[in-house]
Amino acid sequence: MTALAALLAGLLFGVGLMVSGMANPGKVLGFLDLAGTWDPSLAFVMAGAIAIGSFAFFVAKRRRRSFLGLPVQLPASTTVTLRLVLGSAAFGVGWGLAGFCPGPALVALGAGYPKAVGFVVAMIAGMVVFEVAERARSSLQRA
Repeated sequence: MTALAALLAGLLFGVGLMVSGMANPGKVLGFLDLAGTWDPSLAFVMAGAIAIGSFAFFVAKRRRRSFLGLPVQLPASTTVTLRLVLGSAAFGVGWGLAGFCPGPALVALGAGYPKAVGFVVAMIAGMVVFEVAERARSSLQRA
């Protein structure tokens, strides 16, 4: 049942990204082009997502179990670290250069956008480099 719920949620998310234009790098870059021909339509998509997400977190904070009976696990840390800020900045630069972030890139890959292939390959390479660096850092801290 959990796998089916995850599949349905992922499909709904992917359809929402396609319908809203979030998987179209041209639309995203138009939104990010504040000095040029700015396209504010994605601001409304984001505002709607934030409103729905805020409500979902409000409900989740008051529950011990999800609607599927699994334990509710919310992030515990609220600390803003240099690592978080640098990671967020790198994410923003990548989003601005490519017009993709991870979720929409996977949707665009499935929809056949050729530009998504390069982005997804680079994203996976970045994840591998991060994992290798984290393991090396952990090994050094233990030694």
